[in-house]
Amino acid sequence: MKYTANPKRYEAIEYRNCGESGLKLPSVSLGLWHNFGDSADYGNMCKMCFTAFDNGITHFDIANNYGPQAGSAEINFGKILHSEMQSYRDEMIISTKAGYYMWPGPYGDRGSKKYLSASIDQSLKRLNLDYVDIFYHHRMDPDTPLYETMWALDSIVKSGKALYVGLSNYDGETMERAAAILNELHCPFVINQNKYSIFDRTVEKNGILKSAISKKKGMIIFSPLAQGLLTNRYLNGIPSDSRIRTDGRFLNENSLSDEMLGKIKKLNEIAAERGQTLAQMALSWVYSREGITSVLIGASKPEQITENLRMADNTSFTKEELEKIDSIVF
Repeated sequence: MKYTANPKRYEAIEYRNCGESGLKLPSVSLGLWHNFGDSADYGNMCKMCFTAFDNGITHFDIANNYGPQAGSAEINFGKILHSEMQSYRDEMIISTKAGYYMWPGPYGDRGSKKYLSASIDQSLKRLNLDYVDIFYHHRMDPDTPLYETMWALDSIVKSGKALYVGLSNYDGETMERAAAILNELHCPFVINQNKYSIFDRTVEKNGILKSAISKKKGMIIFSPLAQGLLTNRYLNGIPSDSRIRTDGRFLNENSLSDEMLGKIKKLNEIAAERGQTLAQMALSWVYSREGITSVLIGASKPEQITENLRMADNTSFTKEELEKIDSIVF
């Protein structure tokens, strides 16, 4: 039986404009970085996409190299979209990216026009789409002239293969130079994607958050839960099926020192006082910061999506709460 979306899906979620653009994103977006590759269960992937969309999450974020294997997340999401959700395509924002290693040789990595032009074509084929809504350059590339990379993004929009462009993992100074070029080209650059969490304040230090606000660009945040540290997952030890045990690339046992565990437990106490789980508070904290458009969540099961959406129940913080959080982290 074909999927039919919840008719009340837009009633309980907030949408914010990407800066001064007309494009709106939901408060929570679904990222397909993990759990959509070849090793994941296809039926569970479908359920997560359906649960997200049924609750007003219209934005699905991917990249060319998401997997494993690289490209498999795009293939799997493309299958779900084509077989079950095609009739809702115009209600969805689908983004993908290129910038990290994707294929052998000098043309399968970084920021050249050759790489980005080839990558968008490959992504569209895997996704079985004519266009994506947002196409990002995934990281800064000091080996390629910035103008060339921006020219490539502009040509992708003008070819009809993307509606908007974004920049991911840029710092403030480089983003401002890129924005000036894209403005000169009349290219719709609307959003930045960066890591930000209670534990990781890099965007405050490298100027990107301040620059995004001043240039009136959106900010969508990945890893708002610090790869799962800002959840109740590790309060009583390391579960055998946790990312620390099963992956280890981005989070390992060294990440969970006694000092870190102490911080997590103290933050969990604040969350409980607010009537939230630690994950809900961590998402609320990011979403409450000035200039933030949306927070990206990953999930391994549908229930995590609905639980994280409850962060919207309380997105305001007192001055005392914010000071207490900072005193714990720093």
